[in-house]
Amino acid sequence: MKINKRSEGSMLTIYIEGRLDTSTSPELSKELDSSLEGVTQLVFDFTLLEYISSSGLRVLLAAQKAMNGKGTMIVKNVSELVMEVFEITGFTDILTIE
Repeated sequence: MKINKRSEGSMLTIYIEGRLDTSTSPELSKELDSSLEGVTQLVFDFTLLEYISSSGLRVLLAAQKAMNGKGTMIVKNVSELVMEVFEITGFTDILTIE
């Protein structure tokens, strides 16, 4: 997995490439822990995300909870495969997906 970030004022966009699974989700979690200070809009761009597991879903849920009190979180450019995982798990009701 590869993580790229772009910060514009209080908006942080995180680009994820590859697989977000048991072996890579701790890296994203650590990155979020050190990056959310002062962020009021968090955007995940999943254009290059190939796969997400339950571990990846837990990281997204934790990020959503962290942002609930201080701003918004958006997930964009989701592939059909990842969207199917979101639908099956009910994450389409939890996340804002564009």
